[in-house]
Amino acid sequence: MNQKDPTYVGKACAYVTRSTGEVLVFEGPGHDGLQIPKGTLEPGERPGEALFREVREETGLATLADVSHLVSDVWTRRRDPPRRYVRHFFHATVHEPRDAWTHVVRDGGAEHGSEFDLRWVDPATDERFALDLDDYLHALPIAGPEAIEADATAVSTPVATD
Repeated sequence: MNQKDPTYVGKACAYVTRSTGEVLVFEGPGHDGLQIPKGTLEPGERPGEALFREVREETGLATLADVSHLVSDVWTRRRDPPRRYVRHFFHATVHEPRDAWTHVVRDGGAEHGSEFDLRWVDPATDERFALDLDDYLHALPIAGPEAIEADATAVSTPVATD
């Protein structure tokens, strides 16, 4: 079998947390296990811009606070040919009182009409994440009493990350 050169695809991945330290997840179409808001960078789009777009598209949340870049890596999905993803993981906080909700994508794109059943989990969960999306949960800050009492300041300006 002749191996072709792998394809590299840029991805923005969001660990969205609330004041309790819980992480926003969903069980999305096409994958077994929990997922986080994430998606492919569009041509000319920076990872920080894609982060805001993907969170809004997949969750309906329009404001994020305390956005920070955690890490970027190259993750290989075994296929023929293998596909490599340049994943940019971000952490952002939100002030969100709902414990669970369903969001229907209405952006007209490939996921238009898809339903995402969103909920919060403790970052130390034993639940399985799809696509190794839990690789950097350990890098999230631990929520302390100050974070639980803090009122999140909304930010809606995308963060540019090279």
